[in-house]
Amino acid sequence: MSAPVQCPVHPDVHLIEDHRAGDLVCPACGLVVGDRLVDVGTEWRSFSNERSGNDPSRVGAPENPLLSGGDLSTTIAVGFGGSDSDNSLANAQRKSMNNTDRQMTAAMSLIREMSERIHLPRNIQENASRIFKDVLDSRALRGKNNEAQAAACLYIACRKDGVPRTFKEICAVSRVSKKEIGRCFKIIIRNLETNLEQITSADFMSRFCGNLYLPNSIQAAATRIAKRAVDMDLFAPSSQLVFNST
Repeated sequence: MSAPVQCPVHPDVHLIEDHRAGDLVCPACGLVVGDRLVDVGTEWRSFSNERSGNDPSRVGAPENPLLSGGDLSTTIAVGFGGSDSDNSLANAQRKSMNNTDRQMTAAMSLIREMSERIHLPRNIQENASRIFKDVLDSRALRGKNNEAQAAACLYIACRKDGVPRTFKEICAVSRVSKKEIGRCFKIIIRNLETNLEQITSADFMSRFCGNLYLPNSIQAAATRIAKRAVDMDLFAPSSQLVFNST
């Protein structure tokens, strides 16, 4: 086993990598301890037409396991430079995708747009996309509105990740009705046998109080009141109210 590379004058100093020159440099004395290092980072050199305004990477798009081809297919468009070539490439890529991948790609775009509008993190977007993929494979929602399916999957992902959003909030960032999303939600839960924890108004209290800039004491009191109201059966659980159209 080879000994670790270190500066002979300052052996305890952490060496700095100069990626541009491919050297290991001692920050204390400037001595080049090692050279000809291999940069294992992504190669971002562009081979595109500089006048087109695009700057693609040679390594291509990242693999997407939710698509049947992993999103690694290569399409060659006929034409040279300019917007016409870019459009023909985009059209060729769309034509090369099967119906399932087109529906999956559209759903992921919808989920991302809705998530960004209500500031949901990337992990919830990914979980919602995986749920949509399971639904797509099961064919349980065949013929249903694609955006309603995506919205229902996003609602379920929020519930599963412990950051629930109300149906009203999900509907507000989609272009479909609460009734359509509710129908898709029921079918998904039934067919995928997904168990969701019951949610109450107390689960939303932290976020609502935060949006209103209320102190922690008010938040704690409101949470206790909400939990007490549920214990006394004064309000129905939120899961029973989400389909109420009023």
